[in-house]
Amino acid sequence: MNLIKTFTEGEEIIGFYLLKKADLKQTNSTPPRDYFDFVFADTSGEIPAKLWDVSPVDKETYFPMMLVKVQGFVQMYRDKPQIKLNRIRKATEEDGYNLTDFIRSAPIQAIDLVHMIKQTAVSIQDSDVRRVVEYCVSKVEERLMHYPAAKGMHHAYYAGLAYHICRMLELGEFVVKQRPFLNADLIKAGIILHDIAKPEEMNAELGIVTDYSFKGKLIGHISLAANWIIEAAIALGLDTSDEKIVILQHLVLSHHNLGEWGSPVQPQIPEAIALHYIDTLDAKLQAVEDALDSTPDSEEWTQPLRIIENKPIYRMRK
Repeated sequence: MNLIKTFTEGEEIIGFYLLKKADLKQTNSTPPRDYFDFVFADTSGEIPAKLWDVSPVDKETYFPMMLVKVQGFVQMYRDKPQIKLNRIRKATEEDGYNLTDFIRSAPIQAIDLVHMIKQTAVSIQDSDVRRVVEYCVSKVEERLMHYPAAKGMHHAYYAGLAYHICRMLELGEFVVKQRPFLNADLIKAGIILHDIAKPEEMNAELGIVTDYSFKGKLIGHISLAANWIIEAAIALGLDTSDEKIVILQHLVLSHHNLGEWGSPVQPQIPEAIALHYIDTLDAKLQAVEDALDSTPDSEEWTQPLRIIENKPIYRMRK
């Protein structure tokens, strides 16, 4: 079965794929007709398709996060590939495929990623900072095993959030060695805490975000995490106005740097500045890596990436 990233224009496609999105829409005709905007996915990428003249049975049959068998042809629409569907059906047990076979995931086992996060938390020397971090991690430890870091911007796959945190911890370790004036405990704490409330912000299944949660839409992960730090302080009998507690909140609240990016304050301590750029570096490089991995080998350019101001990435000839 061909991977999506290998599809070429005019190629006939017959195979099983994850139905990642199934948006029911209507045409502009009179009378309007129902149709599905589909997105199929596998471990290599995703591709859109449309199912026209949707029947009442179709509406009760096709939903996101299910396996389907499709038959159709690859065609270009606005310079992007899509599948012209001829046939589609639900996969059955007799087909012998599992949903997890089609889920993109972090390149490191989730259990190892979560173990690294917990071990890093244990290594924090300041006992108050360590206990706050451990308290917040415990709130989402089970969901860290599978949650993505974002809906689509970066690390948007199974265990992507834990992978993002671990890669940042690696970068943070290097930065602290190069700049020893930085407080290593605060760098570790800031990295672990900065996105710790993402599982509360998003509704996700098998690493795919279906929507933002009620709290996610009205409060967001930055404010949620800052509130969790206060919650932890109260639960642990710490003074919520203590400098260390306020600093931990500042690390979280400032890590997006600008108000238009979601931060109510800008970084105003060295560790907050470092955290912002460590986060930015890992997020942008991972988005570039993911784009290159999911771009067909025959293509020189990726699709434009929103995380880098909608610029495509050129792949050098080897």
